[in-house]
Amino acid sequence: MAVQSEEDRHPDDGLCSPSDRCSSSPADQPPPPPLEPLSASPGRLLDGEWRIERAWAHWRKIGEPKTIVAPMVDNSELPFRMLCRKYGAAAAYTPMLHSRIFSENENVAFLVWALLGLSAEARTIVAHASGGRGVGTGGGGSESGYGGGRGGANGGGESGSGSGSPLWKRCPQRIARRGNYGAFLMDNLPVIRSLVQNLAVNLHVPVSCKIRIFPRLQDTIAYAKMLEEAGCSLLAVHGRTRDQKDGKKYRADWEMIKAVKQAVRIPVLANGNIRHMDDVQSCLDHTGADGVLSAETLLENPALFAGFRTAEWREGDGEMSQDCRLDQAELLVEYLKLCERYPVPWRIIRSHVHKLLGDWFRIHPEIREELNVQWKLTFEWLYGMVDRLREKCERIPLYERTNCSRIVIESSGN
Repeated sequence: MAVQSEEDRHPDDGLCSPSDRCSSSPADQPPPPPLEPLSASPGRLLDGEWRIERAWAHWRKIGEPKTIVAPMVDNSELPFRMLCRKYGAAAAYTPMLHSRIFSENENVAFLVWALLGLSAEARTIVAHASGGRGVGTGGGGSESGYGGGRGGANGGGESGSGSGSPLWKRCPQRIARRGNYGAFLMDNLPVIRSLVQNLAVNLHVPVSCKIRIFPRLQDTIAYAKMLEEAGCSLLAVHGRTRDQKDGKKYRADWEMIKAVKQAVRIPVLANGNIRHMDDVQSCLDHTGADGVLSAETLLENPALFAGFRTAEWREGDGEMSQDCRLDQAELLVEYLKLCERYPVPWRIIRSHVHKLLGDWFRIHPEIREELNVQWKLTFEWLYGMVDRLREKCERIPLYERTNCSRIVIESSGN
């Protein structure tokens, strides 16, 4: 991979800093913490009742999280995860990390450490890598656990660890098709089985998997049971096929997730159709899943898991109140303050600004255009932009139930 010169690099590719200085050079920042050394390899297959008991024991160990931030490319970085956790998320995934580029390019590796930020985030986290040539075992991709252990190749799915839980995500994006990883490994189930089995045997923490469904129910159930038999201890199911990329156009199939939950004996997470906390409870009740993931909705409303919702999902609910003094502009300011403490690339910040202020920009598109043409962002400029929006625009609140009462999702075991 060719490394861009400083002259060629766009300012958005550099890390933000409180002094508005952008840098993506490892020499400018302290080195990442070293990985803890491995103890002796487990060296045994996970089988029978012991494997199922181990899966549930680990699920209880990480607190049986019900509300989880899903993995999002360039969007579930440390400051955003911390913001979501302030507002009710019990666990979170890091963004997808490309293992080959990470291993070959020290600048990219440094930026990855900034995105992980594991030393600043002590609660349940899943760090995962994908794509490229295997590191460690020569497979199709690499997996390294941060904060819990490390292991061999994952063959280009997504895996990782944090609080001791590696995970594999089924990514449907074009880059996954080109690299033959993520959801596009669904065309080669024997390879997936061997990869999960390899991780389960060689890692010191349980392996979890995240999948998309097949069009046919029997194929999806067979897929889930195969993963369970291969050593998967936690299965997250996105209730859309890999071709159903538009979440607003295609509803996730909760019936399919329910069938998977009934077919396997390990904990199952549901992904899809989570727009507000009523959906969280409905999904848990309908599918019997042990927790839910949310992605796109959180980008617009990181306070989703605290019971807040945007005006889009307020209509028809007579119990909603807007008098809770929280809006997306305030959430953006909180996010920017976290970025000042935990720097990330400006391109990620720019993306979050567009998502969080989308409703505001529709009223004042001229301010959105100011953002688009701003070549080099600074915190001062962004705080000023928020102030200009507030001066021009009537406040667009988030909504909550009357008296600002929280919807509490009770934890339960197996």
